[in-house]
Amino acid sequence: MRYYFKSKTMTGFKFKQFEIHQDRCAMKVGTDGVLLGAWAPGGKHILDVGSGTGLISLMMAQRFPEAQVLGIDMDGEACEEAAENVAASPFAGSVHVSHCPLQDFQSSQPYDAIVSNPPFFVDSLKNPDVKRSLARHTDTLPFADLFAGARRLLTEHGFLSIVVPTEVFGRVEEEAYYKGFTLVRKCMVKTVERKAPKRLLLTFSRSRMGNFEESTEVLQ
Repeated sequence: MRYYFKSKTMTGFKFKQFEIHQDRCAMKVGTDGVLLGAWAPGGKHILDVGSGTGLISLMMAQRFPEAQVLGIDMDGEACEEAAENVAASPFAGSVHVSHCPLQDFQSSQPYDAIVSNPPFFVDSLKNPDVKRSLARHTDTLPFADLFAGARRLLTEHGFLSIVVPTEVFGRVEEEAYYKGFTLVRKCMVKTVERKAPKRLLLTFSRSRMGNFEESTEVLQ
């Protein structure tokens, strides 16, 4: 897996063809988003749910030059900063940002791929930083709502790809089943070879095509 990441700068993070600034966004650039942006399948029309700084949207545009990508987020300041990151990139014509939660988002255009680095904390104490808490706790985007939105917005053969901690896999798989999705790809991510996986990259579809793919990636 190629991570498409180059370096950290004084004001943000520099990738192969774009730079991310993140002064106003609650969720900063992290390994989870970089992994998902480098791994998820794409298509002609891609939706990034909870787009934050615009990182994943821009990574998908970088990997799929023919795609039109829309990033949506409930945080207005994050959307403003993402729009600025997009405008300063070579992908200003193919990536757009909208201030809207998934639950309210409507589109006449079905999507070939949806990507999301979703909130995953369910029972833990909340961060005193309100915006960061909203971005990371499932209060604002429960897994049930994520899969319901994907069912509503994806094409018949479209893909939903997410990154989550290993400990919430059971809940994610359960919600996927209830909404009619099947797990078609799974990548277990380890920080070092000797340790158990900490993160899972998962792709779901309503129609199984081909064999189930499973792999392991080691960051070091």
